[in-house]
Amino acid sequence: MNWSALLSLKRYGDTNKRLRKEQDDTRLGFDVDYDRIIFSAAFRSLQDKTQVIPLSKTDFVHTRLTHSLEVSVVGRSLGRIAGKRILEKHPHLHDTLGYRFNDFGAIVAAAALAHDIGNPPFGHSGEKAIGEYFENGKGKKYRSVLSEIEYQDLIDFEGNANGFRLLTESREGVEGGLRLSYATLGAFMKYPKESLPKRPTSHIADKKFGFFQSGQKAFKEVAEVLGLLSRTNSAEFSYARHPLTYLVEAADDICYTIIDFEDGINLGLISEDYALEYLIKLVQNTINTKKYNSLAYQEDRLSYLRALAINTLIIDVVSIFDTNEDKILNGTFTTSLLDQSRYQAQVKDIIALSVDKIYRSPEVIEKEIAGYRIISDILEVYTNALIRKKGHKASNYDMLMLQTLPELYRDTETTIYTILLNACCYVASLSDRAAVHIHNKIMGKSL
Repeated sequence: MNWSALLSLKRYGDTNKRLRKEQDDTRLGFDVDYDRIIFSAAFRSLQDKTQVIPLSKTDFVHTRLTHSLEVSVVGRSLGRIAGKRILEKHPHLHDTLGYRFNDFGAIVAAAALAHDIGNPPFGHSGEKAIGEYFENGKGKKYRSVLSEIEYQDLIDFEGNANGFRLLTESREGVEGGLRLSYATLGAFMKYPKESLPKRPTSHIADKKFGFFQSGQKAFKEVAEVLGLLSRTNSAEFSYARHPLTYLVEAADDICYTIIDFEDGINLGLISEDYALEYLIKLVQNTINTKKYNSLAYQEDRLSYLRALAINTLIIDVVSIFDTNEDKILNGTFTTSLLDQSRYQAQVKDIIALSVDKIYRSPEVIEKEIAGYRIISDILEVYTNALIRKKGHKASNYDMLMLQTLPELYRDTETTIYTILLNACCYVASLSDRAAVHIHNKIMGKSL
């Protein structure tokens, strides 16, 4: 892969090339990507979607929105630092084409801002709940009318694939979704493959999948314009990652490792004593002990340690990226950047403690259980109503329920796969509280 193609400013529907040297530096195309994402309805809904503690009543705990903003900030730093080194190695990118180190930061920041945009309510359990409905719940009845790969899209419903759909899917009057630059879309695609075959290798790009069958055409166009390397000789769609995807992933990994840990301490789920003990190897070369000891409040001490820890990991990650740039461009770098970190052991220890004390805390487990039931019930009502309408067998109740669906999701003059996928994507679009509200209406609790 080559950087000149990977940094493409092309958008869906462009007939002429968008050249970097002709861009207005006061409003660069990659900056426009960021703006389009942050003003989108899908991004706004993240303000009431779970990051760690579902439906938490504490106001300082992170939502998907605050998490996404923080990931974009870390991603911007990673992109800028890495971009400076890339331009030193490949001076023609600046001298001939006009790219600057800030461009790399803008691409990574925009892709990082969107990285959770397709995630359902109730955290990662939301994805699992949608899949469970079709694999082991009442949605199993649709198995016989779907192809193998269509069914796989549903039973392994993936927030990343839904995010790509939101960013790229055309609808009447809106061609190409948000019409982001292909560089940003490429950096967004953590898993550039379809849902089958499932985990064919241990390569990090094969861990999950990145687009539904409905988005295959858009995905292929982005991959080909960017010059992503095909990773298969068969008819399957599987490509090497865009190099900047590794930085987007690292920004996410850094934030959830350090900031979820911080949330757990603020919530009282983890003792503050663990903060310095677990972070000391990350901050020992930069901590000002006098300053740390002068901080009277826990919140300030945690903020100080968090900032130092994130900075340490940013520097380490960029070094790993720089060292392995050739492998990354050749598609042969098979792990995440943090998996190669000199602080890998410390990161794993922090995550293990967070899993034990936060992710498996009674509050989280209770809300995830409720989320499973809520999502399953909503899917059952809407999929039944939509499929019955397609077969001209809809009841009065079905028609009433369909009136509560946004018009975008009501179309039944299409395939069963598209109808079911649309129902899943509608549920995924809901905030935590909106899902609870709809479930209450279905159960007759709002009367």
